[in-house]
Amino acid sequence: MAERYSSFSAGSATWTLQRLTAAFLVVVLAFHFFLLHFVHHAYEITFMGSQARMQELGYFVTMVLFLVTATFHGVNGVYNALVNQGLDGTAKRATQVVLGVASLLLVAQGVRVAVVLAGF
Repeated sequence: MAERYSSFSAGSATWTLQRLTAAFLVVVLAFHFFLLHFVHHAYEITFMGSQARMQELGYFVTMVLFLVTATFHGVNGVYNALVNQGLDGTAKRATQVVLGVASLLLVAQGVRVAVVLAGF
């Protein structure tokens, strides 16, 4: 039988965060789909409606947390998949740096857009 290998150490901080962000994303994604596909249908979504939703503090905080957790979950998953495929040495460090910088830029731009959309 093939041996199972994972770059995650069960119980480690990244292992725990990967699972917690997955649970959070399932809940928030369900909320997102319900609100924007059943309560408001796609043809009803407007810039002004998005702006009004973002001005509600609870919605704003939820969407910023959604952005941060989705970024962490996705980038951490991609990084660990690459490590599981044998990435090591200089390539591993370069990947960490590139993914880290890309994540920071993505979150910074997303928060910037959210703040402007909310009118803060």
